[in-house]
Amino acid sequence: MSTVIYPSPIFGPVHSRRLGVSLGINLLPADGKVCSFDCIYCECGFNADNRAHNPLPTREEVHLALESKLIEMKAVGPIPDVLTFAGNGEPTCHPSFPEIIDDTLALRDEYFPNAKVSVLSNSTFIHRPAVFAALAKIDNNILKLDTVDEDYIHLLDRPGSNYSVSNIISQLKAFKGNCIIQTMFLKGKYEGRDMDNTSDKYVLPWIEAVKNIAPRQVMIYTIDRETPDHDLQKASPEELDRIVSQLAKEHIVATASY
Repeated sequence: MSTVIYPSPIFGPVHSRRLGVSLGINLLPADGKVCSFDCIYCECGFNADNRAHNPLPTREEVHLALESKLIEMKAVGPIPDVLTFAGNGEPTCHPSFPEIIDDTLALRDEYFPNAKVSVLSNSTFIHRPAVFAALAKIDNNILKLDTVDEDYIHLLDRPGSNYSVSNIISQLKAFKGNCIIQTMFLKGKYEGRDMDNTSDKYVLPWIEAVKNIAPRQVMIYTIDRETPDHDLQKASPEELDRIVSQLAKEHIVATASY
């Protein structure tokens, strides 16, 4: 099994399917994962197989590394489209996440004021007021909702036992449209269970939830790199396009990454 473990605290820039030239900010250790989900499709592998042993980078370490990289990019390029919090797990679990967002916005304004600041989050910490406030400040507040079937979520994303889809939806609604919903669609099997979530059984209830959340955009995507479970398969472009069309009928702006 091939997995991707990202450098920390800065990696890239890389070309993102959804965001363009993206400079990555990884608030997790460079030697493994720290995540409140354990998704069966995660390119970083299963949590148990890739546990981190190093500490989280400090706020000061992130600030120094980010400023150094931005100075380099200012001198030799490329110009970033976006500064993206992603990497080896869930960025909002970092205890200094709100302060690091403030630092990043200030550095962005100084060096590349046209670049966007994005956070890719699984939504599990948005109940924390400081995390919620930090996410409300950024350009692209990208929050995961992989369909709304409780049993399916626990099989696909494998969150903690206290995870509740209805609670997450309520918290997403509190952004009052200042968010982007990100959803993984895939096919195949896991532990003998059919994992295809492209059918109306899963899509239609998810669309109803998205309508209630009223995000400014929806990003749907499918598997791009090797997954820790080899029985999973990509959703087809036709299946993703069908879901985008269904969203369009509800006047929801959506894009698909194949």
